[in-house]
Amino acid sequence: MPVIEYQRIEGGSLVQNVCVGSQKEVLSVVLVAKNKRLEDIRSVALDESSRTSATLVKIIFREFLDREPEWTTRAPRLEEMLEKNDAALIIGDPGMAFPRHGLNIWDMAALWKQHTGLGFVFAMWMVRDDAAERARIVDFTGARDDGVAHIEEIVRSYQDKIPMRVDELRNYLTENIVFKVDESMEKGLRLYFELASKHGLIERVKPLRFI
Repeated sequence: MPVIEYQRIEGGSLVQNVCVGSQKEVLSVVLVAKNKRLEDIRSVALDESSRTSATLVKIIFREFLDREPEWTTRAPRLEEMLEKNDAALIIGDPGMAFPRHGLNIWDMAALWKQHTGLGFVFAMWMVRDDAAERARIVDFTGARDDGVAHIEEIVRSYQDKIPMRVDELRNYLTENIVFKVDESMEKGLRLYFELASKHGLIERVKPLRFI
């Protein structure tokens, strides 16, 4: 689940130490512009599938760049997004599949790291209050570790879907993406929620609760 939804849903707990995040460039969450510097961007098209990332880009502009672009939401088709906007936020597979030539590209996890020195958590498991006891017997960390152990199979399955070399895909899954919540990641998560509240992107900061 996108982590920002933890703050928008009543109740619930996060599963401890299992996430999708990054400590540096995440590669699959990027802001793209044609001929604009980051400081000169006045309008941004947000990928309609982005929630955590849409909040993140707004935090970066409001908190660290001290500016407020015009925001619109679009389907993740980069050329169309850039037709009437200075920049586009695009995530997931579409964020890794477009030609880079002639574009300015900012990696959102890297921007967060640059301004805070912290890792960033994009997604975590969340459990409803009425399912918490049942969830405690589920081995989420074991499932995470089993997935990591099958990285090569995942790489092969994506070879024809994303225009990246096998070694680049492998590095993406083993170096750019992290699946554990260390101290830097948790501090980054807490700061992200605090800044989201500060800038009116969530109503309040719900304390972190883990199972």
